[in-house]
Amino acid sequence: MAVAGWLAVAPAALAQRRPHIGYTYPAGGQVGTTFAIKLGGQDLDDVSAVLVTGEGVTARVADYYRRLNNQEIQLLNEQLRGLKRATTPPGKGAAPAPPAMVDPEGMRQLIAKIEKRTGAWVQQPACASISSLVFVEVTIAPDAPLGPRELRLATPRGISNPLAFHVGQLPEYARKPMGTAIIQILGKEAQALRRRPAAEEEVAVALPCTLNGQIASGEVNRYRFTAGKGQRLVISTLGRQLIPYIADAVPGWFQPVLVLHDAQGREVAFSDDYRFRPDPVILFEVPREGEYVLTIHDGIYRGREDFVYRITIGELPFVTSVFPLGGQAGAALTPGVGGLNVRDAQVPAPVGEGWPGLFQFAASRMGYDSNRVPFALDPLPDEFEREPNNAVAAAQPVELPVVINGRIDRPDDRDVYRFSGRAGDTVVAEVQARRLDSPLDSVIKLTDAAGRLLAYSDDREDLTAGVNTHHADSYFLTKLPADGTYFVHIGDTARNGGEEYAYRLRVGAPRPDFELRVVPSSVAVPVNGTVAVTVYAARKDGFAGPIRLALQNPPAGISAVPVTLAANQTTVRLAIRGGAKPTEGVLRLVVTGSAKAGSRDLVREAVPADDRMQA
Repeated sequence: MAVAGWLAVAPAALAQRRPHIGYTYPAGGQVGTTFAIKLGGQDLDDVSAVLVTGEGVTARVADYYRRLNNQEIQLLNEQLRGLKRATTPPGKGAAPAPPAMVDPEGMRQLIAKIEKRTGAWVQQPACASISSLVFVEVTIAPDAPLGPRELRLATPRGISNPLAFHVGQLPEYARKPMGTAIIQILGKEAQALRRRPAAEEEVAVALPCTLNGQIASGEVNRYRFTAGKGQRLVISTLGRQLIPYIADAVPGWFQPVLVLHDAQGREVAFSDDYRFRPDPVILFEVPREGEYVLTIHDGIYRGREDFVYRITIGELPFVTSVFPLGGQAGAALTPGVGGLNVRDAQVPAPVGEGWPGLFQFAASRMGYDSNRVPFALDPLPDEFEREPNNAVAAAQPVELPVVINGRIDRPDDRDVYRFSGRAGDTVVAEVQARRLDSPLDSVIKLTDAAGRLLAYSDDREDLTAGVNTHHADSYFLTKLPADGTYFVHIGDTARNGGEEYAYRLRVGAPRPDFELRVVPSSVAVPVNGTVAVTVYAARKDGFAGPIRLALQNPPAGISAVPVTLAANQTTVRLAIRGGAKPTEGVLRLVVTGSAKAGSRDLVREAVPADDRMQA
C-alpha cells in the first residue's frame, strides 16, 4: 500500500473513472529554476491544475494531448494539408489570396501546432494508460525545501493519483522526453525500438549534478564525466522510488542497473540495487584522474516512457548507517551517522510530537544534503546495548518497559537481554530495523531460565510499511507461564553483521493501539451522490476493540454517516456524500477513528494511501 499525503476531494457532476498519471518526466528539478515537464496518463480531459504538496513549487498546465482515434488524426492531417496549400505561394497566373484573409504568422503557428500534435501520435501505443499527454511548466523557488513531494493533476472529474516529484539542489541534465512507445509485436520487435541519433546516446556532464532520463526498450544511456584521483563519488539512483508500481511490467517496476567504466572501457563499479531496495547506489573512490562513463539500463532491457530515472552524482554526503535509530520523544538526542563524505557533517536533532512515529532527516556537509534517512521517536525510556551480551550467561539486564538501541555488529553476533516476569504477564517484543533502513533481517526468540523456547519470530507483515516488499522486522506477543527470569535473543537470519546492522528492540507490556489507511488518496464526490472509500485498520499489540470512523469537521456540502469497524474487523467502506451544489475547488478531508483501549481514549487520523498489487 503506497502512502500518499492527503485525502483530496474534487467536485463532480457524475461519478466517473478517476484520472490517472503513470509518469512524470523529469521527475524533479533544481531550486531557483523554471522548466517544462511531461506527464503521461489516462482520463485527463480538461485538465485544469497541477497540485504539488509543500511550499515553494508552483506549476501550470501548458498543453494537453488527448489520445486521438484514427478518424480524428485523419481529420487533423486533412486540415494540415489544407493549411499548407493556403500558405503555398500561388503558381503563375493564379489569383493571389485577399490580404485580409491571410495571417501568415498565425497560419505558421497553427501549422506548427498541428504538426507537433500529429507527430506525437502513434496508432498502437505500448501502454494505453499513459498515452494521453499533459505538458506542464514548473517553477521552484530558490528557498524551496529540498526533498520529495507529491504531484497530482486536477480535472473536472476528480484528482489523479500522486506521483513523486523531487526538489534538488544540484544542476540538472535532462534528456529530450521520449515519444509514445509503440506496442511490440512478436517477430517484429525491432520495429518498436526507439531510433535516436548517435549523438544522443552519450551526454557529457560536469559534476556534481542530477541526471534525468527515460529508458526505451533495449536501450542503454551513457554519461561521460571527468573525476580527480581520490574523489569519493556517490552515484545514487531514483527509479522504483519515483514510480513504485508499473501494473503491466514484471517485475512491477523499473529495475535500473548502473555500470561505471574508465576511459579504457574497463568496468570499475557495478550496482543493480542497494541493500533491500531495487534502486542502485555506487560508492566509488576514484583511483586515477581521467574520464569515466556511467551507463544505466533496465535489468532485463525493458523500457518505455514510464521507465523514468533521476541520478545524483558527485562528491556528496551519503548516510549508510545511523545510531541510534531512534530516541525517547522529548529528550535531547542527535544521532551519529556513518557513510561516505559524512565526516564533520551537520546532523539535525529529529523532532516529534511525543507519540511513536517515524521521521526523516538529512545530514549536511559543505552545503550539500545527504540522502534522507528515517529516525524513530517513542515515549518509552531508551537503553543502549552493552557488550558483551551474546550469551545467556552474559545477558544484559533490563527493566521493562524499555526500548533498547543495539547493533548486530559482526557476523554471527547474537544479543541477549534478561528481565524478570510474573506468571500471567503479557509481554511484547518488537524490532524496528528494516523500517528504519537498517539492513538487519531480524530474528527474535524468548526463552526461560531452563532454556525452553516460549516465543519466536522472524518476519511480520506490516500494513503501514508503504512500498517495502520485504517485511523483515520481528514481533511476538506472549503470556509468561510462571514467575522467573526470561531472556530475549536477537540476531540476523543470515548471520550477517556490521556497524550498520542497528536495531531498536521494544520489550514490555502491550500498548493496544491502531493505525488507519484510507484508499484511494483522492475521490470525486458527485452532486447529490455518494462515493465510497475503503478504510483499513492496522491493529497493534492485540487491540481488538471497535473503531468508530467519521469525517472530522467536513466542509459545507460534504458529509458521511459514521461507521464502525467491529471487534477484530480490519476493513470497512465509508460513504462520502455530496451536496446539492458542486463545491468550489479541491477540498481536504480528514477521516478519524476513535476507540477505547482500557482507560485510554484513542483518536487516530487516517493516512490517505493507494492500494497496489505486486505482480
